Amino acid sequence: MSAAPARSYAPEVIVAAGCMIALITFGPRASAGLFQIPMTTEFGWGRDTFSIAIALQNLLWGLGAPFAGAVADRFGTVRVLCFGAVLYAAGLIVMAYASTPLTMHLGAGVLIGFGLSACSFNLVLAAFGKLLPESWRPMAFGAGTAAGSFGQFLFPPIGNILIEQIGWHQALVVFAGSVLLVMPFAVMLATRKSGATTASAVNLPGQSIAQALTEAFKHRSYVLLVLGFFTCGFQLAFITAHMPAYLKDVGMAAWVGGWTLAIIGLANAAGSLCSGWLTTRMPKRHLLAWIYLGRSVAILAFILLPPSPATALAFGAVIGLFWLSTIPPTSSLVMLMFGTKYMAMLYGFAFFSHQVGGFLGVLLGGVLYEATGSYQIVWWLSIGLGIASALINLPIIEKPVERPVAQPA
Repeated sequence: MSAAPARSYAPEVIVAAGCMIALITFGPRASAGLFQIPMTTEFGWGRDTFSIAIALQNLLWGLGAPFAGAVADRFGTVRVLCFGAVLYAAGLIVMAYASTPLTMHLGAGVLIGFGLSACSFNLVLAAFGKLLPESWRPMAFGAGTAAGSFGQFLFPPIGNILIEQIGWHQALVVFAGSVLLVMPFAVMLATRKSGATTASAVNLPGQSIAQALTEAFKHRSYVLLVLGFFTCGFQLAFITAHMPAYLKDVGMAAWVGGWTLAIIGLANAAGSLCSGWLTTRMPKRHLLAWIYLGRSVAILAFILLPPSPATALAFGAVIGLFWLSTIPPTSSLVMLMFGTKYMAMLYGFAFFSHQVGGFLGVLLGGVLYEATGSYQIVWWLSIGLGIASALINLPIIEKPVERPVAQPA
């Protein structure tokens, strides 16, 4: 049996701090779609310009996540979280005053993307894995994910009010100030350097980063998990970035888009907590398959039903239950397979797949809309990818990676 993880704060304090970081960082990012119409209208841009910036953000968020995770695994979590918060806030400021596509892509794409990779829930979940007793971890993963979801519930209505009252420029400045609140909470997630990690049956003593990566990408179940996570990003990023514009296209008021995103966040808080609870009570691969299939069914019903505020809000409630509920079983599987020593990095590579999906979902939404005047192709792609991911997760084997037993000299 492995030793209990070393920590400086009580488990309740660690979970509360991680939840606050997840809430603060996810809220402004989840509100991005609210700024599409005001920005494109003011500057005369096509929706593809906005989409490229948000797609780049998703890609760089994913690209930076494994490196931020490796740095946090090696040198501790606090500095990485604080650096990410500063980058994120700077990106929101640049986005607020962007007047050209290039500055828009720099702020909303590059700075926010790399900022998120260093201060969002991927590092929070890894810190939970290192700092919390094993019995706390699945529900803590669900709670951290739910807190991010509550940020999605809280920030879009506030964003709508700020845009109407003080304008979209100042709304982004207010969001930038809120992101800096990550820094005091980060102190409570201080983790030791990887050299101090307790050895266990899963944490291989003396394993290097290169050895850990080689082992992971030769492990079939990890590769399947990473591939399936692509769909999660594709669906979520497309809906987050384009739902307000889609609803306005079919004749609905701006408040419907804001409240649909908010309801997604509120429902996801419940869905993530349930997912964390179910992660300990049923095969994780089966839970993931049901989540992906459920999303596809929800999207299919939404695009086939006549559009109305009622159907939009109902869709938000249903899709919200499945929104980030993939994260507790996915992170738990990574930890089960490889232990906690390099969890931030290995979950970061899975998250990179998620964000490549997000990049394509946002980008295709904008490009295909400009080409066809409709989002229908991307809605149908989301359905097909959900079914494919449900099937991809079924062959996953839920047990620690097999390693050769060292022979005595």
